[in-house]
Amino acid sequence: MELLDKLNWRYAAKAMNGKTVPQAKIDNIIEAISLAPTSSGLQPFEVFIITNKEIKEKIKPISWNQSVITDCSHLLVFAAWDTYTADRINKMFDLTNTIRGFKNQGWEDYRQMLLNTYPQKGEEENFQHAAKQAYIAFSQAIAAAAFEQVDATPIEGFDPIALDEILALRAKGLRSCVMLPLGYRDTDNDWLVSLTKVRKSKDDLVTLID
Repeated sequence: MELLDKLNWRYAAKAMNGKTVPQAKIDNIIEAISLAPTSSGLQPFEVFIITNKEIKEKIKPISWNQSVITDCSHLLVFAAWDTYTADRINKMFDLTNTIRGFKNQGWEDYRQMLLNTYPQKGEEENFQHAAKQAYIAFSQAIAAAAFEQVDATPIEGFDPIALDEILALRAKGLRSCVMLPLGYRDTDNDWLVSLTKVRKSKDDLVTLID
């Protein structure tokens, strides 16, 4: 499969060469993010695409000074909803009704069930649930980047409180959860580029229950 070939090609680049990724490839990666499945179809996150050099420079020191932060073409920040609210839930259900052009009683009953459940939970529990949905889209972005032969480096090693402040996320009702620099590997300066990919055996990974 072509996809498996691309996934074998990809790795978490430790150095990028600063070259710009064509906008068409970025658009395809963002579309893949948009198409990712999420719980109840709520898409409880936003993605910030950072190309501004000054902002990247601010983010680098709160991210263990990883060079890919500033040397990447586009820095994606996935920020999840800080909690579920009635307004947020209703907005997505109303959007569904508008796009589909009709209302379905079963769907409206499901809306009410969510309204009776999520907003009553604690903010931290809701954020963690929303963040898991962001990670589904994040994983899909990595696969899409590989398909486009764009390097992507998953980054959780950063200070989320500091990043939230830099991007003013809390004022938007969001909290950062993971970053994804996109760019092209620097083959002369990346110690990882020529090393063999290591994964556990299928016997250690998969258990068949039949």
